[in-house]
Amino acid sequence: LKAVILIGGPQKGTRFRPLSFEVPKPLFPVAGVPMVQHHIEACAKVPGMKEILLMGFYQPHEALTRFLVSAQQEFKIPIRYLQEYAALGTGGGIYHFRDQILSGGAEAFFVLNADVCSEFPLQEMLEFRQQHGDAHSFVILGTTANRTQALNYGCIVANADTQEVQHYVEKPSTFVSEIINCGIYLFTPAIFQHIGEVFQRHQQELELEENSNGWQRAEVIRLEQDVFTALAGSGKLFVYKTDGFWSQIKSAGSAIYASRLYLNQYSKSHPERLAQNKPGGPIIRGNVYIHPTASIDSTAVLGPNVSIGEGVTVGAGVRVRESIVLHGASLHDHTCVLNTIVGWDSTIGRWARVEGTPSDPNPNDPYAKIDSETLFRDGRLTPSITILGMSPPPQLPQPLQGLSFPSCSSPGALPPGCSVTIPAEVVILNSIVLPHKELSRSYKNQIIL
Repeated sequence: LKAVILIGGPQKGTRFRPLSFEVPKPLFPVAGVPMVQHHIEACAKVPGMKEILLMGFYQPHEALTRFLVSAQQEFKIPIRYLQEYAALGTGGGIYHFRDQILSGGAEAFFVLNADVCSEFPLQEMLEFRQQHGDAHSFVILGTTANRTQALNYGCIVANADTQEVQHYVEKPSTFVSEIINCGIYLFTPAIFQHIGEVFQRHQQELELEENSNGWQRAEVIRLEQDVFTALAGSGKLFVYKTDGFWSQIKSAGSAIYASRLYLNQYSKSHPERLAQNKPGGPIIRGNVYIHPTASIDSTAVLGPNVSIGEGVTVGAGVRVRESIVLHGASLHDHTCVLNTIVGWDSTIGRWARVEGTPSDPNPNDPYAKIDSETLFRDGRLTPSITILGMSPPPQLPQPLQGLSFPSCSSPGALPPGCSVTIPAEVVILNSIVLPHKELSRSYKNQIIL
């Protein structure tokens, strides 16, 4: 067995960029560890897993290299990064590196999108395939969404008895099915035959077009639209439906929601990772992760659903809830931080209040998913979580276009870190603050350039 984790690349223009534009999004900390580490941990637990490949369009980066070395040491499994020469889509990348994937005689391999959080029932998918398919069948992980939100995902129509996929539509305009694609797949080497057929068809189509740069465009292959749609009804594609948690991580608000899901999972599978109430320690409410190097005052109140990063300092009387505080940040005495991502090396002054609006799914609907809200609606900033130290959004409104923005890790005059400074006794509400800003007053519903 092998696993391929598709980490994409910054060229995709996703709604959520990490606070440091130079750091790959999969390395953004969720529940105390990088997003992609949850994928790697799940893959490493599967018996017979020989190698994990990360695949994307990111340029080789020091932070990514350090992470790979650390992950190999922790999980005792070979991990490599394969960089695409261009953005090739979810299917084009694995087809381009098919020799690397199949090296060593892999009998099957998982493909996981990095921008999802899940319980990752990989072992269950293997057992399901043995029961429902043959040696050359493929499995999609599916879950149930409500009828409205299902339109935002790949929709699967399956046989109720055999779970064979009979019809697949990516983001349909009208309701097709409540079963949606989770972006986690189990393939055998036979999948490359089907992807190869798509590649050949693209080449033939491009030969009929004039003035086309066919060599690059032909290799852009999407598993969802190009492969699954054709495989549906062929008896080779099956769906394994999970009742475990699953969510996309497409926006900053969904990162906090994903952190909550993982922290809840920690309480069941890794309780030792969560902070506990101890004499002389801070007051812990619910699930809270605290890095061992963080300094927390005994009068601080943390939780529920809080992640405190490396080297963070939390002063007396501080209240933190539903938030991610990244490494090196300092929360001075009596600050209140709610529904917020505090960027690296940021400082919040005494008695300041930093608060956002949660974008949680409907709690009364068991099948509701978190919505990936657009940054602006009707020309106004959509109320959401507050972010201290965010890189510029991919699509700014017209008055803001053409401006240049500093990056948290830009080489040159500015030091590493986001370094946002919030003064004492101010309120920051539903706002996005770009890196290296020293605020002087309160703000509400604004992007602070």
